[in-house]
Amino acid sequence: MTRWLTLCLVALTLPATAQEAEAPMTYERLGRIVFALDPEAEPQGPGFTMRIGGVSILVVTDQDADRMRAMSPIRPAEGLTQADLERMMQANFDSALDARYAIANGTLWSVFIHALSPLERDEFISGLGQVANVAQSYGTLYSGGALQYGGGDSGGLQRQLIDELLKKGEDL
Repeated sequence: MTRWLTLCLVALTLPATAQEAEAPMTYERLGRIVFALDPEAEPQGPGFTMRIGGVSILVVTDQDADRMRAMSPIRPAEGLTQADLERMMQANFDSALDARYAIANGTLWSVFIHALSPLERDEFISGLGQVANVAQSYGTLYSGGALQYGGGDSGGLQRQLIDELLKKGEDL
């Protein structure tokens, strides 16, 4: 057995107390995070409207189905070319990360979809940042912003938004 495999097996057998477990995510806990990130956020039905990095985001929860969705409209879907669709599918595979491009009800969206109860605070915050980045980078980088290949300035600027959001959520 390789040393790496041995280390992985040891890590899997560590007691749960080695890491502090987070409480399950609920609508109420999600709301506390949303309002910490955007004090001007507003409750809307089973979710919230908020702004992240200048991007409007709708967060919707369904506690019965144990699901949540954070999404931002980008543009009407009408007029998207085959090349646009192909580029978005490529981005969904490698650069959009946990956010995705999606089409629903005649609109192109940036979305982050996750089970609600196992969603961790930093994962949610990062997902919000990625939704904002995917929406803002449509037509250019098509990136969630957390990872970037190449030596340009864009990766650092997009990662900066996620780092700022994670810092705001540290004390929650």
